[in-house]
Amino acid sequence: MQVNTLSVVRGQIVDRRVKLESALDTLGPRPELLQLLAEVDAALHRIDLGSYGLCETCHDPVEPDRLLADPLTRFCLDHLTPVEQRALEHDLELATRIQRGLLPDPAQALDGWEFAYHYQPARIVSGDYCDIVAADGATYFLLGDVSGKGVAASMLMSHLHAMVRALISVGLPLAALLERASRVFCESTLPMHYATLVCGRATPDGEVEICNAGHVPPIVIRADGITLLEATGLPVGMFSAGQFTPQRLRLVPGESVVLCSDGVTEAVDADEREYGLDRLSAVVRGGNGLPVHDLVKSCVRDLTDYCSAPPLDDVTIMVVRRR
Repeated sequence: MQVNTLSVVRGQIVDRRVKLESALDTLGPRPELLQLLAEVDAALHRIDLGSYGLCETCHDPVEPDRLLADPLTRFCLDHLTPVEQRALEHDLELATRIQRGLLPDPAQALDGWEFAYHYQPARIVSGDYCDIVAADGATYFLLGDVSGKGVAASMLMSHLHAMVRALISVGLPLAALLERASRVFCESTLPMHYATLVCGRATPDGEVEICNAGHVPPIVIRADGITLLEATGLPVGMFSAGQFTPQRLRLVPGESVVLCSDGVTEAVDADEREYGLDRLSAVVRGGNGLPVHDLVKSCVRDLTDYCSAPPLDDVTIMVVRRR
């Protein structure tokens, strides 16, 4: 692990030790607490020896997402016991069900707007963030991508999902919502964790307000052409004092906004050429007369035809259309 990351992890483990000692003072020397304290001390000892993050059986690095999810992990996947393997499989199955439960209804028509999306994890769980929320006379639509992959990224995605939903319920202006989210995310995660994010707010009269926090530019499709909404702020959680500038537009019936994760634009063909935003823009412009769900399917089909292998990153595509 990198030195700066290791120092942060060490700080978190020390914090756990302090909390365990406090629990022992309150509850007495319970066996389960003493066992946890021994594991924490062993992890700190491995950090001091320089062996932290290495499998105790094969001495190869433990999978980073598992180590971030559980800093006390001591063995790589290849050297878990059968009981540990079954427990991990059960946990991953549960995590998959929980993540699917966080996704919005894939077929929604709210206050003069239609929504459709495609959500495809590259692994068992995903770090992509996708949500549609009706609140305070408007409809919020969000698509983001948490740094990292696998279980750790999915945990951060769930954290971001809960945090943003809570902030939406407060009724903050869009820029203030993103600023609060960025500060909380920065203060509650490791320094290397952040999330690119597009957050939009659509009202029944066709007004759309969008903040792009370091994410792939959304594509606005109009009768006279397309427009890309470039980022106006850094990713959420990169700095505690991040600021975001909203972009405002008005859509007439039939006009759309298409959002995607970088798993779409950075997918490659057999010659390692990226799919790119230009190709996606051409596909969505040519299919804008299709129903929103068919337009999403058209994008997915073109991406699948282009790529030589299954995607290595999570893939999310969302279409928002004025009815």
